[in-house]
Amino acid sequence: MGDPKKAYDTYLDQLVADAKAAVDEAVRLGVADPDRIGVTGHSHGALMTANLVAHSDLFRAGVATSGSYNKTLTPFGFQNETRSVWEAPDVYLKVSPFFYADKLKTPLLIVHGADDANPGTTPLQGSKLYEAIRGNGGTTRLVMLPHEPHWYTALESNEQLVYEMLRWFDKYVKDAAPRSTATEH
Repeated sequence: MGDPKKAYDTYLDQLVADAKAAVDEAVRLGVADPDRIGVTGHSHGALMTANLVAHSDLFRAGVATSGSYNKTLTPFGFQNETRSVWEAPDVYLKVSPFFYADKLKTPLLIVHGADDANPGTTPLQGSKLYEAIRGNGGTTRLVMLPHEPHWYTALESNEQLVYEMLRWFDKYVKDAAPRSTATEH
């Protein structure tokens, strides 16, 4: 919405509103239980996943694969954001879930290729988000896939990814107790 050169100024609001609309529609259609929804994404989708679990209560758990979670580490732009961190520091901080790790209480599985050479999604991004969440008492797991680039190619790595995701979602989404619906007295 608005000026494409400043799309990330309202990124979080748009992201959460879009996810809420999708969840609401899935619940309305009867194909989703609002107490048992997970979210996953790869690369920029991983950034979106981490931001959704940090800034909304729509999801019970998330899985983020090979993402970029601290945009100040890509100071000269990212995706369609052409402003540098010095031109738009508030945008870089606001879109970086790393800086909200103290509020990230929804379980987040982080998977990363150990040999990711993409300059925006180096393995350091996954490691540092993991450390930040753990250091702030959140629930997270980091899985580094050996010898894998940004897109996982080995059969064993893809099998490991599926195993980890199923185990994570079984534990934190499928088997999760429904959220309490407290009423005022």
